[in-house]
Amino acid sequence: MPDLVRAAVAVPRTRRRPRTSVAAGVPAVVAAAVLALAGCGGGEGDKSSDSQAPRSPALAGSASASPSGGQTIKTASVGALGQILVDGQGRTVYLFEKDTGGMSSCTGSCAAVWPPVATAGRPTAGPGADAAKLGTTKRPDGSTQVTYGGHPVYYYVPDGMTPGSAKGEGLNQFGAEWYVLSGSGGKVEPKGGGY
Repeated sequence: MPDLVRAAVAVPRTRRRPRTSVAAGVPAVVAAAVLALAGCGGGEGDKSSDSQAPRSPALAGSASASPSGGQTIKTASVGALGQILVDGQGRTVYLFEKDTGGMSSCTGSCAAVWPPVATAGRPTAGPGADAAKLGTTKRPDGSTQVTYGGHPVYYYVPDGMTPGSAKGEGLNQFGAEWYVLSGSGGKVEPKGGGY
């Protein structure tokens, strides 16, 4: 029997404890912090509670820049809406009927849900867009926003980064309605159904 005990003791153990790493949890903590910070602030913009839409800091700073540094605006076919304006990556852009005189009235909590299409240079017309209708306007925070046909243009956070999504079409939020635009610069009325 002593030989059996000695043999059992001599057998090396191959079972190891799983290694855990603090670094494995870092991305989750960072993501939670970003989401928590996205809910802070707001500023002195429209305090309407018309929307409970989620916020996404990813869209606010995203741009589809042309080689000149300006945002690219073009048209693309989006479901039942047909040919509408999108950015260079195919993301739908919208006009806000509350805007007047080419100036944005969407700030604070409104801009968290409907971030402006920002540009670092002169916007560029892609296929289907009219270069003569492209322009810019200065926002209250000093940033530059793309305009089309005199309308400041915006993204809608629930559309995400997905080309061809137009979930904001025809919504009434923050005191007025939101519409996609045609290549001529006019609003496109909803034809019923989802986009």
